[in-house]
This record gives sequence, structure tokens and C-alpha cells, in this order.
Amino acid sequence: MRIWHHSFTVLQNLPPYAEALKQHFARVAAPGTEVVMHGMHPRTYQTEYPGNDIQYAYFQTLHSQQFVTGAIAAEEQGFDAFALTTLPEPSLQEIRSLVDIPVVGYGESAMLAASMLGQRIGVLLFIRGMAGTVERNVERMGLSSRFVGAHDVSFGFNDVLTAYAGDTAPLIERFRADARALIARGADVIIPGEAPLCLLLAKSGVNEVDGVPVVDSLAATIKVAEMMAGLKRATGVSPCRRGYFQARPPRERVKELLSFYGLDQVANRPA
Repeated sequence: MRIWHHSFTVLQNLPPYAEALKQHFARVAAPGTEVVMHGMHPRTYQTEYPGNDIQYAYFQTLHSQQFVTGAIAAEEQGFDAFALTTLPEPSLQEIRSLVDIPVVGYGESAMLAASMLGQRIGVLLFIRGMAGTVERNVERMGLSSRFVGAHDVSFGFNDVLTAYAGDTAPLIERFRADARALIARGADVIIPGEAPLCLLLAKSGVNEVDGVPVVDSLAATIKVAEMMAGLKRATGVSPCRRGYFQARPPRERVKELLSFYGLDQVANRPA
């Protein structure tokens, strides 16, 4: 089984993170599953920190066209599933309308796993502008009644990256304090929002705080991708194609429009 992983970061610019990600996928994927890592085009962002852009809804939508080209390439290259590994999951529904291979999202996979681990789900973020997107996505999933909310942590992206190269203990303790504040609001399952934070916690063996589970969203995404690809193999089930949001447009026309808007130039390569 081959899974096309697609990050919202430029992985070439973040070698410690990319290497840790590779090792994590090797550990959590089932025997026989190959996770092929892809990142954004090297010129996507003005800095190595994508949060400057993806705190804005329009920029998320614009950048998400790289996920579109990635999913199409994944299907045409014979991949078994496409994993969109970013919490906001921009254009997830639209991508599912374009390809017949399973398309799984990081946030959705984490939320579905969390819903089986507890009753009240909370998310911790270091990109403050994404809270509204997370809330909207939770509503789309039908889990609003079980959602405590998306709240800020007391540190940022650069703090997380620094921890990859040094002592993780201080940041882990700050995360635990933030998690306890969320638990006090009623959360009994916690999702660490952005993938770099999730991976750092997983590397440090953090899977609970005071008895409240902390979901490894990256692992959940790969496991859901494996499950959906396995289900397709076993039963032949494919996405719904009835209705406006599910109807699959002609591939030739999709490629014509991607070319017309110049979006075919940002097709992604393995990291």
C-alpha cells in the first residue's frame, strides 16, 4: 500500500522536522505500507513559517490548489490513498470530488479518533487565526455538540522548531499547563492542532495529560488512510458521486483550468 502524504510546510526548509516525520511514519504505518512524503513548492511562502499565510482563509484556499494537483498526481501514479496532513484541511471536500482514491484529512481523522476516546474534544493551536476554521470543520463533521473549542497554547511555531533541535522538556511542560487549562474547560480528549506540535509530542511519548488522552493526529491520519484504502480493496467502495459537492468533473477540464490559472506549475515533488 502506498499513501501520498502532503504537508502544508516546505519540508526541504525544515530538515529536522522532515526527518522526524519520516521516522514517525515508519513507526506507525503497518508493515507493507509506504508513506511517500510531499511538501509545498519551495517558493510558496515568504518565510519558513507557513502560519503567516494560513491564518487567513483566502490564502489557505489559494495554497490548497497544491493539494489538488497532488491528489490528482497521486491517483494517476497509482497511490492507494491521499493524506492531507494539515489541521485546516482546505479544499478537502473539493479534492474528494476530483479523485476516486480515498482522501483523508488530518483534522477529520483526529476528530474521529478522539470521538472514540472520550466525550468532549478540545484542540490546542499555536496559529491563532485557525480557530474559526477548526470550528467550521467540526460543524461539517457533525461533532459540534462534543466540541469544547480550539484554544491557544502559550508558545509559537519557532518554539516548537527550536525544541526539535534541543531540550524538549520546557516546551512539553508548557503544553501540559495549556492542556490542563483546556481540561478545566471540560475537555476529556485533546488534539494538538498543528502537525509540528503533534509530532514533537509523539517523539516525547506524550499521549496523555492527567489521564486525558492526547491524540497523535499524524498517526490517526495514516491509520485512517490505511483503513479506507483497505476497505476499497476489500469491497470496492468509492466516494459518493451524487449531488453538487460530490459530482466528479471531467479530468481533462480540471487540467485545462489548472493550466489556465497557472496552477499546474506548482505540482509537487517528493520531499
